[in-house]
Amino acid sequence: MMNLFLRHVAGEFPNFFILMLMDRAGWHRSTALRIPENLRIIPLPPYCSELNPAEHIWEEVRENRFHNRAFDSLDEVEDELCAGLVTLADNPDRVRSLTSFPYLNITL
Repeated sequence: MMNLFLRHVAGEFPNFFILMLMDRAGWHRSTALRIPENLRIIPLPPYCSELNPAEHIWEEVRENRFHNRAFDSLDEVEDELCAGLVTLADNPDRVRSLTSFPYLNITL
């Protein structure tokens, strides 16, 4: 699945060189991982989830869509997750505020 994801991202942005931050999950370090030509993985230090911008996205979705809720089915969970992600996708300023850390800003 990770290879499929990387191919998809690389294919969506074929004219860009992508630097992708990743934690050290096993599937992020697998020897079977195939990195597309226009993508490089930058591993985050171990045990530093606070440095991972994606963790802040998941925290936002959990706090706003899943706080103190019970669902009757996995389909309901998936629907709520998708709704939360769509809400974030429609609000790029919010995403930027959650993920734009000084160490990620590069001046050319």
